[in-house]
Amino acid sequence: MAPTKERNHPSFVIRYNKEILLFDCGEGTQRQLKYAKLSSNKITKIFISHWHGDHVLGLPGLLQTLAANDYNGELMIFGPETTGERVKKLLEIFPFEREFNMIIKEIKEDGTIYENDDYFVVARELQHSIKCYGFEFVEKARINLDKQKLKKFNLKEGPHLQKLKNGESIKVNGKTITPEDVGIFIEGKKIGYIADTTICDNTYLIAKDADILISESTFDADLEEKARKRLHLTCKDAALIASQANAKKLVLFHFSQRYDDVSSLLENAKGIFPKTVAAYDFMKLRF
Repeated sequence: MAPTKERNHPSFVIRYNKEILLFDCGEGTQRQLKYAKLSSNKITKIFISHWHGDHVLGLPGLLQTLAANDYNGELMIFGPETTGERVKKLLEIFPFEREFNMIIKEIKEDGTIYENDDYFVVARELQHSIKCYGFEFVEKARINLDKQKLKKFNLKEGPHLQKLKNGESIKVNGKTITPEDVGIFIEGKKIGYIADTTICDNTYLIAKDADILISESTFDADLEEKARKRLHLTCKDAALIASQANAKKLVLFHFSQRYDDVSSLLENAKGIFPKTVAAYDFMKLRF
């Protein structure tokens, strides 16, 4: 809930192609972006898990900075119901001139909340003291065309190749050519984000087959009773979810301020799910 000397409030980004997707926006996020050498002007979407202060207090400052930096994109903000009214109130409390377009998308039920040709984002409701959602970022499967196979069918550059990449069959000289004939299918990657919650069915769905699972881990295993009372997870909970849901890698974050050293949480989690790491500010993960 409170930052420490070593750890800032919750926020992480996914860099995908030329855009930045921001998940939660704790106090100090825009300053952290500068340290990480990430341009806030490349943020296209902000996903708010819930409206507790440690996850959103950086939002008004970030919006003001975007306006001052002549942000010329179309910013989409996703969050629980009431997000539209809450953002409106923030803009009233902190007035500034804003010329860029901002679209608010309120999440009213579980399911896909955004989709384009390359990926989609799923929201799933968690169990916390207020309405809270976790998210799945899922890259769509793609087709890489094999040059040798293209040569075999005498296929050269042109719009027909794009159709094959899109998964469509084409006809050439009366012969149907399918994507399977000339391409190699590559499965997309999945990132799961479990925000503040106690254990529930949706924690397992978010974690299912995730290449990277980012999960809150507020308490060590010996504080299970406190975790249940406050509707949070222990490091053991997060590890069990990752293990049972067949996740490939677990990243623990959202540690209580009581822990100056999180090595105990990490070791307890690794005892259940070895492929676990503890998040630290400016950690980078590539896949």
